[in-house]
Amino acid sequence: MATISDIGLAAAINILTTFAFLVAFAVLRLQPINDRVYFAKWYVKGVRNSPIHSGASVQKFVNLNFRSYLRFLEWVPAALRMPEPELIDHAGLDSVVFLRIYLIGLKIFVPITILAFSVLAPINWTNDTLKDSGNLEHSEIDALSISNIPTGSQRFWAHLGMAYIFTFWTCYILFKEYGIVVSMRLHFLSSAKRRPDQFTVLVQNVPLDPDETVSELVEHFFLVNHHDHYLMHQVVYDTNKLGGLVEEKKQMENWRDYYELKYERRPSKRPTCKTGFWGLFGKKVDAIDFYTSKIDKLCKDEAIERENIIKNPKYVMAAAFVSFRTRWGAAVCAQTHQTRNPTLWLTDWAPEPRDVYWPNLSIPLVSLTIRRLIMAVTFFFLTFFFMVPIAVVQSVANIEGIEKAVPFLRPLIEIPVVKSFIQGFLPGIALKIFLILLPTILMIMSKYEGFISLSSLQRRAASKYYIFIIINVLLANIIAGTAFQQLDSFIHQSANEIPKTIGESIPMKATFFITYIMIDGWAGIALEIVRLVPLIIYHLKVAFLVKTEKDKEEAADPGCIEFAASEPRIQLYFLLGLAYSTVTPFLLPFILLFFGLAYVVFRHQIINVYNQEYESAAAFWPDVHRRIVTALIVSQLLLIGLLSTKKAALTTPFLIPLPVLTVWFHRFCINRYASAFTKYPLQEAMMRDTLERAREPNFDLKAYLLDAYIHPAFKTEKKNSVCVAKEIEHEKVLVATKRNSNKNTPISSKNTSSPSLPMEIQEQL
Repeated sequence: MATISDIGLAAAINILTTFAFLVAFAVLRLQPINDRVYFAKWYVKGVRNSPIHSGASVQKFVNLNFRSYLRFLEWVPAALRMPEPELIDHAGLDSVVFLRIYLIGLKIFVPITILAFSVLAPINWTNDTLKDSGNLEHSEIDALSISNIPTGSQRFWAHLGMAYIFTFWTCYILFKEYGIVVSMRLHFLSSAKRRPDQFTVLVQNVPLDPDETVSELVEHFFLVNHHDHYLMHQVVYDTNKLGGLVEEKKQMENWRDYYELKYERRPSKRPTCKTGFWGLFGKKVDAIDFYTSKIDKLCKDEAIERENIIKNPKYVMAAAFVSFRTRWGAAVCAQTHQTRNPTLWLTDWAPEPRDVYWPNLSIPLVSLTIRRLIMAVTFFFLTFFFMVPIAVVQSVANIEGIEKAVPFLRPLIEIPVVKSFIQGFLPGIALKIFLILLPTILMIMSKYEGFISLSSLQRRAASKYYIFIIINVLLANIIAGTAFQQLDSFIHQSANEIPKTIGESIPMKATFFITYIMIDGWAGIALEIVRLVPLIIYHLKVAFLVKTEKDKEEAADPGCIEFAASEPRIQLYFLLGLAYSTVTPFLLPFILLFFGLAYVVFRHQIINVYNQEYESAAAFWPDVHRRIVTALIVSQLLLIGLLSTKKAALTTPFLIPLPVLTVWFHRFCINRYASAFTKYPLQEAMMRDTLERAREPNFDLKAYLLDAYIHPAFKTEKKNSVCVAKEIEHEKVLVATKRNSNKNTPISSKNTSSPSLPMEIQEQL
């Protein structure tokens, strides 16, 4: 168990490591050779040029202006200087609301930390329970925890009062923040520029008909039911094979461009390559001719596959992107049922084009339920089987476990400095390693579930990650770690005393989480701004793989904030802070430092590095709110269970209303604000439509939307877009039905001379 000297050594090392990372970043960002890595967003926006192209030979790569090194921390005020409205214009609302999560952490935990250290820490410290506990292992830090209060003491009333104060304060901040985010979202939507998703609805589960194609069915249905607002539609095709061909052709074209540039530099010799694996084996051939022939073959394959997709009905999915003449028409369609059967003609807002995850659009709607059931079972087993290695590692990642596993290292381990290093670092590092691959695994599972937008994939993976954190990071570490650390106490005492030992030991587990916070929340955040891995990969690509200017741009791809991994990581700190605020206040300053440092670092990254992959207008905020409320409820339940083991019979019943009140608060926030994240106000839609008609009466909306929702594989050649996009002339508002029945539209079709009523209306008449 880590002592205060172990924590002190770990804190000193982590602070020095964090400072070293920040200094390294301050130096590396000044070097012209690294400019594309540390200011990637400005290159994407086209407002920054590489300094390598100018200056003396040495100055192209190294900054020789030594005065600039004296201002190595100038990036901090620069990151904080940009006002929020300008930041929204620069990086989008998603990025700004993501930053506000860190601000909420500061707003919640600064007053809680002050109160906890002013009231609870002295109450816990002025007891001798742990000293008189006999064989119960503890450290000096645990004297500041609730474990140091004797069983049945009246001092637990202070913890009860603080629990209510902390809960009310957290709920107050969440309520205010929910209102602020809703206001920001509505203002953003009302002031945003025209976007295709404002006019487009995704229609799924279109019922198949033997007499009409899906395209004809969609057109016929919306001309009848949304006659005044329907504009055009684009059916969804299974283009996964075509997409693979397009990507392969891009790679071949890149290689051909490389060898052509090589030949231009040295025209006396034609470049050659080998036809085998990665160009390392096989017959040596002329490189330009080889890749030109491969491109020609791929073009033919593309054309054949493209023709098959358009003509073969098996490639057409029972879904379509339907666009309307007005936002009002799209809002009405997206937010209403289309038929009596609630399983058919399902409509919802279409994701913005860059947010669409195209591979999942080809999954039939029927199979989605089965896929999600399979993934739910898989996630259940992943979560609970993960407890075993975590428990084993946590049992080994301490002095006693290492000495048992490798007894010959005992003399080295018993050296005070080495012992402090192991106690202060090893458990946190072990947990960090276990969590490295988890976000990738959860994202693969979410993709298999069939979500159709990148934003929904990120939110789904984040939800799984958060559940995993609660079960395996908090509960499993507390229970398993306590069991292994107090194993000797469990063996030598009666069964009736075990709950009491667990109650006294759980607060002591805070030392493990402190080491994790320092490693992940301090040094890890500082390493984030250094971008060490992207920096190394960029220079390796430039040295060995970059062949063209396009390759260089792709090598410096800034990426974006991975919401699926970053947001649950933040939620872990909310969970730990709220769970230990009344139990072990000593943990709170470490969390405060994380929120402050992370806010500055990620503000800088959002301004200068990360390029926004999509814009959901903060659609993830209800998930953030729900997870903080969940952390609050978990902390309350842990405190109730803890006090029950301390035989605080008078105080424990007064805690039971807290979870009830917290759930009521959550329901209140949902009823008041949640609709702003799922529905678009019709009044707002009508107002924007009216203003745009007055300002731009001749705007061609059809041309604007024509290829917005065409699969990227079809956009490789402009002429093919017209073949796929379904153009509907305003005058020719109908398509003739091919059914044998009298179902048709009430207006003359281009192939009929007299109108007829739909069968449903005829039956009613």
